[in-house]
Amino acid sequence: MARFRTWTSIALVGTLALAGCSSTGGKRAEDARKAAAAKGRAAVDTPRWTFAMVTHSGDGDTFWDIVQSGAKQAAVKDNINFVYSHDAEAQQQAQLVDAAVDKKVDGLVVTLAKPDAMKAAVARAVKAHIPVITVNSGAAESKAFGALTHIGQDETVAGQAVGDELNSRGRKKALCVIHEQGNVGLEQRCQGAKDHFKGSMQNLYVDGTNMPDVQSAVQAKLQADKSIDAVVTLGAPFADTAVKAGQEAGSKAEIDTFDLNAKVAGGLQDGSLGFAVDQQPYLQGYQAIDLLWLYKYNADVLGGGKAVLTGPQIITKKDAGALAEYAKRGTR
Repeated sequence: MARFRTWTSIALVGTLALAGCSSTGGKRAEDARKAAAAKGRAAVDTPRWTFAMVTHSGDGDTFWDIVQSGAKQAAVKDNINFVYSHDAEAQQQAQLVDAAVDKKVDGLVVTLAKPDAMKAAVARAVKAHIPVITVNSGAAESKAFGALTHIGQDETVAGQAVGDELNSRGRKKALCVIHEQGNVGLEQRCQGAKDHFKGSMQNLYVDGTNMPDVQSAVQAKLQADKSIDAVVTLGAPFADTAVKAGQEAGSKAEIDTFDLNAKVAGGLQDGSLGFAVDQQPYLQGYQAIDLLWLYKYNADVLGGGKAVLTGPQIITKKDAGALAEYAKRGTR
């Protein structure tokens, strides 16, 4: 019994000693953690895994800069080596996925804007036991292709929200500008808007890689039909171009857009744009990397077989001011 008291006393002294320095030690640990974060070091001590993201983005698309920003931030936190590649051509995108599989990456994030062209490449990744998460486009195909989950907005639902908003604004005739032919997500946006819009809506196909072509096509349409009172673009970079087209055409049509960036936030504030549909691309990138890490670390999967939705959210002038600082820093 005396021996028990002796060891208990020793343990108690040790506990008290630790407690006495806990506030100091805790502060030092927190300071070290903050210093590590400031220097871009990981917040976890899990293995240094490599995750690749392969998207259908064209060059200079600010939307994907925001997606990358979120992915990179999550990668720093999770001790991930993040590798990004992209190609607007579906076959080239599929080849980039094949290259990532050949390099035996530990996780893969892909977009399925043109799912038929991506199916075989994704199947290769799944067969190689590389966990795959789809993001932004391809929610309908994601599960069938073997992905863990899909992160993004339901494009049909987002389109329906646009149709409802146009109705609330009293619009009667709208133009839906599709900047990439064959992109299923863009088609779904316009179709969803048509389904809920009480007026008439027409699709206009343009070459999104050629902004002068986009402007001239929209301008010509607005000059030819003065009854068009709304133009909906499907990406933030095209909103400003549509505004210029409307001005040159002498049109009073309201310009609205999917997606948000600093220019769109400014346009909402100055009234040159009516509203924007935000799908939170920063969150898409961040969640994709973070969920891959959670799967590798703890076999966690979110969604329960359904997409993890990041939108849509209708942003108007009254909301733009509060989001402007985030848009300016490139995270909204």
